[in-house]
Amino acid sequence: MTRPFRFGVVAPLRTDLPTWRDRVRRIADSGYSTLLVPDFPQTQPAPGPMLATAAALTDLRVGTWVYASPLRPAWLTAWEAHSLSLMTGGRFEMGIGVGRPGIEDELRNKGLPVVPPNERLAQIRETVRTLRDLDGADHHTPVAMAVLGPKARALAAEVADTVTFALGNQPRVEVERLAREFRTSRGPELALAVPVVGDTVAPYMAHPDTDPVALRAADALTVLPDDPAAALEEIQRRREEIGFSYFVFGADFADRFAPVVAKLARR
Repeated sequence: MTRPFRFGVVAPLRTDLPTWRDRVRRIADSGYSTLLVPDFPQTQPAPGPMLATAAALTDLRVGTWVYASPLRPAWLTAWEAHSLSLMTGGRFEMGIGVGRPGIEDELRNKGLPVVPPNERLAQIRETVRTLRDLDGADHHTPVAMAVLGPKARALAAEVADTVTFALGNQPRVEVERLAREFRTSRGPELALAVPVVGDTVAPYMAHPDTDPVALRAADALTVLPDDPAAALEEIQRRREEIGFSYFVFGADFADRFAPVVAKLARR
C-alpha cells in the first residue's frame, strides 16, 4: 500500500513573535499539513505553548519534533501531549525520542539524572502507556518515534503511528534496509526529516557543523537538491523505492518547496 504524501515544517522561534506568527500562517497557506517545534529547553519557548498558539492561528496539525524522553517524567510528557490533543481538537501528534547526541551534558547542566539509552526507551514506553490511559477508548493521540538502533525500532513497531530514523550520513542502501521491516500494509507511516537542502542546514534539525558535501558524497537521505524540480523527483523516488510518505523540512525551506508540496500533497 502506498500512503499519500504529507509534509511538515519544523518552525523554531528565531525571530520576534509577530514574524514567527506570520511564518506559521504562510506555512498553513502553502499546503503543508503539520507545524512542528523542537524540544530545546531555554533556547526556545516550551513546545506546548508554541504548538497551542500555532493551532489557534491555523488549521494545521501540530507536533513535537521531538520530545527528548529524559528531560521530563513520563507522566508529565503524557499529560501535556494528551492535553494538547484535546485542546487542538485532535490535531496534535506526539513526536518522541531518546534525545539528541550530547544530551548527557545538557542533563548534567540541568541537574537531571543521566540515564542510559535502554532506560530512555523504557521512559518512552511508559510515556506512551500513560498517554493511552489518558486518551481512553474514545481518543487516540498519534505517536511519532525517532529511532535508529534495533531496540528502538522494535519499540516503534509496537507503539508508534509514525516512524522516523535518526539519520546522519547513512547511505541510501542502509536506510532502505532500516525501512524494510516497517513496509507492511499495517506498518507505521514512514517519515523522513530532511535538515539539509543544497548547502544550507536547517537550524535545530542538524548539528551546525553538518557537511552537505559529505552527505551528498555518501548518498545520504538527509539532503535534498535545492532545485525544486529535482527535489520533487527525488521525493517521489524515496516514496516509491523506500516507502517514505511524510517529509519534514526546516522552516527556511518552506517557501522554496511550496510548489513541490502543492503538486505532491494531492498524490
